[in-house]
Amino acid sequence: MNSTSPRSRSSRLPLALVCAAILLGGPARAADKPTVAYLAPSLDISYWQWVGYGVKQQATRLGMDYVEYTSENSPAKQMDNIRTALTRGVDAVVIGPVSSTSTPPLLAYLKSRNIPVAFAGIGPQAGQQDYTSAVTANNYDTGKAQGRFVCQLAKERGSNQVGMLSLPQDRENAQKYLKGAREAFASDGCDLVQVLETRGLTVNEAVTQAKDMLTAHPDIRAIYGMYDEAGTGAAKVLATQGLTGKVAVVTADGSPTTIKLLREGALQGIFLQEAVGQGIDGTEQVHRALQGQPTTRDLALVMPLVTSETLKDPQALKTLERVYPPSAGAY
Repeated sequence: MNSTSPRSRSSRLPLALVCAAILLGGPARAADKPTVAYLAPSLDISYWQWVGYGVKQQATRLGMDYVEYTSENSPAKQMDNIRTALTRGVDAVVIGPVSSTSTPPLLAYLKSRNIPVAFAGIGPQAGQQDYTSAVTANNYDTGKAQGRFVCQLAKERGSNQVGMLSLPQDRENAQKYLKGAREAFASDGCDLVQVLETRGLTVNEAVTQAKDMLTAHPDIRAIYGMYDEAGTGAAKVLATQGLTGKVAVVTADGSPTTIKLLREGALQGIFLQEAVGQGIDGTEQVHRALQGQPTTRDLALVMPLVTSETLKDPQALKTLERVYPPSAGAY
Protein backbone atom coordinates (compact mmCIF):
# COMPACT_ATOMS: atom_id res chain seq x y z
CA MET A 1 0.00 0.00 0.00
CA ASN A 2 1.16 3.51 -0.62
CA SER A 3 -0.26 6.91 0.11
CA THR A 4 -0.51 9.72 -2.39
CA SER A 5 -1.06 13.23 -1.10
CA PRO A 6 -3.60 15.40 -2.86
CA ARG A 7 -2.16 18.18 -4.90
CA SER A 8 -2.95 21.72 -3.89
CA ARG A 9 -5.51 23.19 -6.25
CA SER A 10 -6.48 26.82 -6.62
CA SER A 11 -9.92 27.85 -7.73
CA ARG A 12 -10.38 27.81 -11.47
CA LEU A 13 -13.07 30.50 -11.30
CA PRO A 14 -12.01 34.13 -11.71
CA LEU A 15 -12.33 36.19 -8.51
CA ALA A 16 -15.12 38.31 -10.01
CA LEU A 17 -17.21 35.19 -10.68
CA VAL A 18 -16.62 33.87 -7.19
CA CYS A 19 -17.72 37.18 -5.68
CA ALA A 20 -20.75 37.26 -7.95
CA ALA A 21 -21.72 33.78 -6.86
CA ILE A 22 -21.49 34.78 -3.21
CA LEU A 23 -23.53 37.94 -3.75
CA LEU A 24 -26.21 35.93 -5.55
CA GLY A 25 -26.31 33.40 -2.73
CA GLY A 26 -24.94 30.53 -4.82
CA PRO A 27 -21.81 28.55 -3.92
CA ALA A 28 -18.97 28.26 -6.44
CA ARG A 29 -19.26 24.44 -6.59
CA ALA A 30 -17.42 23.98 -9.88
CA ALA A 31 -14.15 24.92 -8.17
CA ASP A 32 -14.52 22.11 -5.62
CA LYS A 33 -15.71 19.24 -7.82
CA PRO A 34 -12.74 17.21 -9.09
CA THR A 35 -12.60 15.96 -12.68
CA VAL A 36 -11.25 12.62 -13.83
CA ALA A 37 -10.11 12.17 -17.43
CA TYR A 38 -10.31 8.77 -19.09
CA LEU A 39 -7.85 8.15 -21.95
CA ALA A 40 -8.54 5.15 -24.19
CA PRO A 41 -6.10 3.84 -26.81
CA SER A 42 -9.10 3.66 -29.17
CA LEU A 43 -12.81 4.12 -28.53
CA ASP A 44 -13.53 2.07 -31.65
CA ILE A 45 -12.91 -1.02 -29.50
CA SER A 46 -15.83 -2.13 -27.30
CA TYR A 47 -13.51 -3.15 -24.48
CA TRP A 48 -12.25 0.41 -24.03
CA GLN A 49 -15.77 1.79 -24.22
CA TRP A 50 -16.68 -0.51 -21.33
CA VAL A 51 -13.70 0.61 -19.26
CA GLY A 52 -14.90 4.18 -19.84
CA TYR A 53 -18.39 3.19 -18.69
CA GLY A 54 -16.85 1.96 -15.43
CA VAL A 55 -14.85 5.17 -14.97
CA LYS A 56 -17.91 7.35 -15.60
CA GLN A 57 -20.13 5.21 -13.36
CA GLN A 58 -17.73 5.40 -10.43
CA ALA A 59 -16.98 9.10 -11.02
CA THR A 60 -20.71 9.84 -10.70
CA ARG A 61 -20.91 7.85 -7.47
CA LEU A 62 -17.94 9.76 -6.04
CA GLY A 63 -19.16 13.21 -7.09
CA MET A 64 -16.54 13.71 -9.80
CA ASP A 65 -16.88 15.18 -13.28
CA TYR A 66 -15.87 12.96 -16.20
CA VAL A 67 -14.21 13.66 -19.55
CA GLU A 68 -12.83 11.19 -22.07
CA TYR A 69 -10.28 11.20 -24.88
CA THR A 70 -9.27 8.67 -27.53
CA SER A 71 -5.61 8.37 -28.49
CA GLU A 72 -6.31 6.70 -31.86
CA ASN A 73 -3.57 4.15 -31.12
CA SER A 74 -0.96 6.92 -31.38
CA PRO A 75 1.59 7.63 -28.60
CA ALA A 76 1.87 11.22 -29.89
CA LYS A 77 -1.90 11.70 -29.72
CA GLN A 78 -1.87 10.17 -26.24
CA MET A 79 0.59 12.81 -25.01
CA ASP A 80 -1.42 15.55 -26.71
CA ASN A 81 -4.52 14.30 -24.90
CA ILE A 82 -2.75 14.41 -21.53
CA ARG A 83 -1.56 17.97 -22.13
CA THR A 84 -5.03 19.06 -23.27
CA ALA A 85 -6.68 17.45 -20.25
CA LEU A 86 -4.35 19.16 -17.79
CA THR A 87 -4.72 22.51 -19.54
CA ARG A 88 -8.46 22.16 -19.01
CA GLY A 89 -7.96 21.57 -15.30
CA VAL A 90 -8.34 17.81 -14.94
CA ASP A 91 -7.45 16.55 -11.43
CA ALA A 92 -6.82 12.83 -12.07
CA VAL A 93 -6.32 10.41 -14.95
CA VAL A 94 -7.41 6.84 -15.67
CA ILE A 95 -5.72 5.47 -18.78
CA GLY A 96 -5.63 2.46 -21.01
CA PRO A 97 -2.30 3.23 -22.71
CA VAL A 98 -1.59 2.74 -26.40
CA SER A 99 1.26 0.46 -25.33
CA SER A 100 3.30 -0.14 -22.22
CA THR A 101 6.38 1.25 -23.97
CA SER A 102 4.59 4.58 -24.50
CA THR A 103 4.16 5.25 -20.77
CA PRO A 104 7.52 6.66 -19.47
CA PRO A 105 7.16 10.21 -20.91
CA LEU A 106 3.50 10.29 -19.95
CA LEU A 107 4.28 9.37 -16.34
CA ALA A 108 7.12 11.89 -16.13
CA TYR A 109 4.77 14.63 -17.32
CA LEU A 110 2.03 13.71 -14.85
CA LYS A 111 4.51 13.44 -11.98
CA SER A 112 5.80 16.94 -12.71
CA ARG A 113 2.26 18.22 -12.17
CA ASN A 114 1.43 15.92 -9.24
CA ILE A 115 -1.54 14.30 -10.99
CA PRO A 116 -2.65 10.85 -9.74
CA VAL A 117 -2.92 8.28 -12.53
CA ALA A 118 -4.37 4.77 -12.65
CA PHE A 119 -3.80 2.32 -15.47
CA ALA A 120 -6.67 0.10 -16.62
CA GLY A 121 -6.24 -3.12 -18.57
CA ILE A 122 -2.67 -2.45 -19.72
CA GLY A 123 0.01 -1.57 -17.21
CA PRO A 124 3.07 0.69 -17.56
CA GLN A 125 6.43 -0.36 -18.90
CA ALA A 126 8.37 -2.58 -16.52
CA GLY A 127 10.40 -0.59 -14.01
CA GLN A 128 8.10 2.44 -13.94
CA GLN A 129 7.07 3.50 -10.44
CA ASP A 130 5.49 6.93 -10.72
CA TYR A 131 1.85 5.93 -10.85
CA THR A 132 -0.95 5.64 -8.33
CA SER A 133 -2.37 2.29 -9.35
CA ALA A 134 -2.43 -0.29 -12.14
CA VAL A 135 -5.70 -2.19 -12.30
CA THR A 136 -5.17 -5.09 -14.66
CA ALA A 137 -6.01 -8.76 -14.91
CA ASN A 138 -3.78 -11.38 -13.33
CA ASN A 139 -2.37 -11.95 -16.81
CA TYR A 140 0.43 -14.38 -16.02
CA ASP A 141 -1.77 -16.67 -13.91
CA THR A 142 -4.57 -16.44 -16.47
CA GLY A 143 -2.17 -17.17 -19.31
CA LYS A 144 -1.02 -20.29 -17.51
CA ALA A 145 -4.55 -21.45 -16.63
CA GLN A 146 -5.80 -20.80 -20.15
CA GLY A 147 -2.80 -22.61 -21.59
CA ARG A 148 -3.47 -25.69 -19.50
CA PHE A 149 -7.15 -25.70 -20.46
CA VAL A 150 -6.37 -25.26 -24.16
CA CYS A 151 -3.78 -28.04 -24.05
CA GLN A 152 -6.26 -30.40 -22.40
CA LEU A 153 -8.90 -29.67 -25.04
CA ALA A 154 -6.41 -30.21 -27.88
CA LYS A 155 -5.36 -33.61 -26.53
CA GLU A 156 -8.99 -34.63 -26.12
CA ARG A 157 -9.35 -33.94 -29.85
CA GLY A 158 -6.37 -36.08 -30.80
CA SER A 159 -3.40 -33.70 -31.13
CA ASN A 160 -0.96 -31.78 -28.97
CA GLN A 161 -0.68 -28.92 -31.49
CA VAL A 162 -2.17 -25.55 -30.55
CA GLY A 163 -2.17 -22.10 -32.13
CA MET A 164 -2.49 -18.63 -30.62
CA LEU A 165 -4.12 -15.38 -31.74
CA SER A 166 -2.22 -12.86 -29.62
CA LEU A 167 -2.49 -9.27 -28.53
CA PRO A 168 0.41 -7.01 -29.60
CA GLN A 169 3.49 -8.10 -27.68
CA ASP A 170 4.55 -4.52 -26.92
CA ARG A 171 1.96 -4.60 -24.13
CA GLU A 172 3.00 -5.91 -20.73
CA ASN A 173 -0.30 -7.78 -20.29
CA ALA A 174 0.23 -9.67 -23.56
CA GLN A 175 3.78 -10.56 -22.56
CA LYS A 176 2.51 -12.00 -19.28
CA TYR A 177 -0.26 -13.96 -21.02
CA LEU A 178 2.26 -15.49 -23.41
CA LYS A 179 4.80 -16.30 -20.69
CA GLY A 180 2.18 -18.15 -18.64
CA ALA A 181 0.81 -19.98 -21.68
CA ARG A 182 4.24 -21.13 -22.85
CA GLU A 183 5.03 -22.51 -19.41
CA ALA A 184 1.72 -24.40 -19.34
CA PHE A 185 2.23 -25.87 -22.81
CA ALA A 186 5.76 -26.95 -21.94
CA SER A 187 4.73 -28.64 -18.68
CA ASP A 188 1.61 -30.28 -20.12
CA GLY A 189 3.17 -31.52 -23.35
CA CYS A 190 1.58 -29.30 -25.98
CA ASP A 191 3.32 -27.72 -28.97
CA LEU A 192 2.54 -24.03 -29.63
CA VAL A 193 3.09 -24.16 -33.39
CA GLN A 194 2.22 -20.56 -34.30
CA VAL A 195 1.59 -17.18 -32.64
CA LEU A 196 -0.04 -14.44 -34.72
CA GLU A 197 -0.25 -10.93 -33.25
CA THR A 198 -3.18 -8.62 -33.93
CA ARG A 199 -2.66 -5.04 -35.04
CA GLY A 200 -6.24 -3.86 -35.26
CA LEU A 201 -8.10 -6.11 -32.78
CA THR A 202 -10.84 -6.70 -35.35
CA VAL A 203 -12.88 -9.80 -36.07
CA ASN A 204 -11.98 -9.62 -39.78
CA GLU A 205 -8.27 -9.68 -38.97
CA ALA A 206 -8.79 -12.64 -36.63
CA VAL A 207 -10.72 -14.49 -39.35
CA THR A 208 -7.81 -14.04 -41.77
CA GLN A 209 -5.24 -15.10 -39.20
CA ALA A 210 -7.23 -18.16 -38.09
CA LYS A 211 -7.61 -19.29 -41.72
CA ASP A 212 -3.88 -18.86 -42.34
CA MET A 213 -3.02 -20.70 -39.13
CA LEU A 214 -5.23 -23.71 -39.87
CA THR A 215 -3.98 -23.87 -43.47
CA ALA A 216 -0.34 -23.86 -42.37
CA HIS A 217 -0.95 -26.26 -39.46
CA PRO A 218 -3.90 -28.57 -40.18
CA ASP A 219 -3.16 -30.69 -37.08
CA ILE A 220 -4.00 -27.84 -34.69
CA ARG A 221 -6.82 -28.97 -32.43
CA ALA A 222 -7.18 -25.94 -30.16
CA ILE A 223 -6.84 -22.18 -30.57
CA TYR A 224 -5.85 -19.88 -27.72
CA GLY A 225 -7.46 -16.44 -28.18
CA MET A 226 -5.87 -13.67 -26.14
CA TYR A 227 -8.69 -11.17 -26.79
CA ASP A 228 -12.42 -11.30 -27.48
CA GLU A 229 -12.40 -10.71 -31.24
CA ALA A 230 -9.91 -13.56 -31.64
CA GLY A 231 -12.49 -15.96 -30.26
CA THR A 232 -15.22 -14.61 -32.52
CA GLY A 233 -13.02 -14.72 -35.63
CA ALA A 234 -11.77 -18.25 -34.95
CA ALA A 235 -15.33 -19.48 -34.34
CA LYS A 236 -16.43 -18.02 -37.69
CA VAL A 237 -13.66 -19.84 -39.53
CA LEU A 238 -14.41 -23.17 -37.86
CA ALA A 239 -18.10 -22.82 -38.70
CA THR A 240 -17.39 -22.25 -42.40
CA GLN A 241 -14.96 -25.20 -42.51
CA GLY A 242 -17.22 -27.61 -40.63
CA LEU A 243 -14.77 -27.80 -37.74
CA THR A 244 -16.89 -26.39 -34.87
CA GLY A 245 -16.17 -28.53 -31.83
CA LYS A 246 -13.49 -30.50 -33.65
CA VAL A 247 -11.04 -27.68 -33.03
CA ALA A 248 -11.53 -26.08 -29.61
CA VAL A 249 -11.49 -22.31 -29.11
CA VAL A 250 -10.87 -20.61 -25.78
CA THR A 251 -10.63 -16.85 -25.49
CA ALA A 252 -10.14 -14.09 -22.94
CA ASP A 253 -12.25 -11.00 -22.12
CA GLY A 254 -15.94 -11.72 -22.81
CA SER A 255 -18.74 -9.87 -24.60
CA PRO A 256 -22.39 -10.46 -25.51
CA THR A 257 -21.14 -11.99 -28.79
CA THR A 258 -18.74 -14.49 -27.24
CA ILE A 259 -21.14 -15.34 -24.41
CA LYS A 260 -23.69 -16.29 -27.09
CA LEU A 261 -21.06 -18.35 -28.95
CA LEU A 262 -20.19 -20.11 -25.69
CA ARG A 263 -23.82 -21.05 -25.10
CA GLU A 264 -24.05 -22.38 -28.66
CA GLY A 265 -20.93 -24.53 -28.28
CA ALA A 266 -18.84 -22.56 -30.79
CA LEU A 267 -16.44 -21.64 -27.96
CA GLN A 268 -15.35 -23.99 -25.22
CA GLY A 269 -14.40 -21.41 -22.61
CA ILE A 270 -13.92 -17.72 -21.82
CA PHE A 271 -11.58 -16.28 -19.19
CA LEU A 272 -13.57 -13.21 -18.15
CA GLN A 273 -11.77 -9.87 -17.89
CA GLU A 274 -13.57 -7.13 -15.96
CA ALA A 275 -13.40 -4.15 -18.32
CA VAL A 276 -16.08 -2.23 -16.41
CA GLY A 277 -14.52 -3.29 -13.11
CA GLN A 278 -11.11 -1.99 -14.12
CA GLY A 279 -12.65 1.42 -14.81
CA ILE A 280 -14.48 1.41 -11.49
CA ASP A 281 -11.46 0.36 -9.46
CA GLY A 282 -9.04 2.70 -11.24
CA THR A 283 -11.33 5.67 -10.57
CA GLU A 284 -11.64 4.66 -6.94
CA GLN A 285 -7.86 4.65 -6.58
CA VAL A 286 -7.25 8.11 -8.06
CA HIS A 287 -10.13 9.52 -5.99
CA ARG A 288 -8.52 8.10 -2.87
CA ALA A 289 -5.24 9.73 -3.88
CA LEU A 290 -6.95 13.10 -4.22
CA GLN A 291 -8.39 12.67 -0.74
CA GLY A 292 -5.00 11.79 0.74
CA GLN A 293 -6.17 8.25 1.51
CA PRO A 294 -4.10 5.05 1.09
CA THR A 295 -3.99 3.59 -2.43
CA THR A 296 -2.97 0.22 -3.83
CA ARG A 297 -0.29 0.33 -6.49
CA ASP A 298 -1.00 -2.95 -8.27
CA LEU A 299 -4.46 -4.56 -8.42
CA ALA A 300 -4.49 -7.79 -10.41
CA LEU A 301 -8.09 -8.89 -10.87
CA VAL A 302 -8.84 -12.61 -11.16
CA MET A 303 -10.06 -13.81 -14.57
CA PRO A 304 -12.36 -16.78 -13.88
CA LEU A 305 -13.06 -19.41 -16.52
CA VAL A 306 -16.67 -19.80 -17.62
CA THR A 307 -17.99 -22.61 -19.78
CA SER A 308 -21.45 -23.28 -21.15
CA GLU A 309 -22.10 -25.38 -18.03
CA THR A 310 -21.08 -22.71 -15.50
CA LEU A 311 -22.70 -19.67 -17.13
CA LYS A 312 -25.81 -20.06 -14.97
CA ASP A 313 -23.87 -19.87 -11.71
CA PRO A 314 -24.67 -16.71 -9.67
CA GLN A 315 -20.97 -15.91 -9.36
CA ALA A 316 -20.55 -15.99 -13.15
CA LEU A 317 -23.40 -13.49 -13.56
CA LYS A 318 -21.90 -11.25 -10.87
CA THR A 319 -18.58 -11.24 -12.72
CA LEU A 320 -20.24 -10.60 -16.09
CA GLU A 321 -21.79 -7.43 -14.72
CA ARG A 322 -18.23 -6.10 -14.29
CA VAL A 323 -17.22 -7.22 -17.80
CA TYR A 324 -19.64 -5.19 -19.93
CA PRO A 325 -22.57 -2.83 -19.24
CA PRO A 326 -26.24 -3.84 -19.60
CA SER A 327 -26.53 -1.56 -22.64
CA ALA A 328 -24.03 -3.74 -24.53
CA GLY A 329 -26.26 -6.81 -24.57
CA ALA A 330 -27.70 -9.69 -22.59
CA TYR A 331 -25.82 -11.62 -19.95
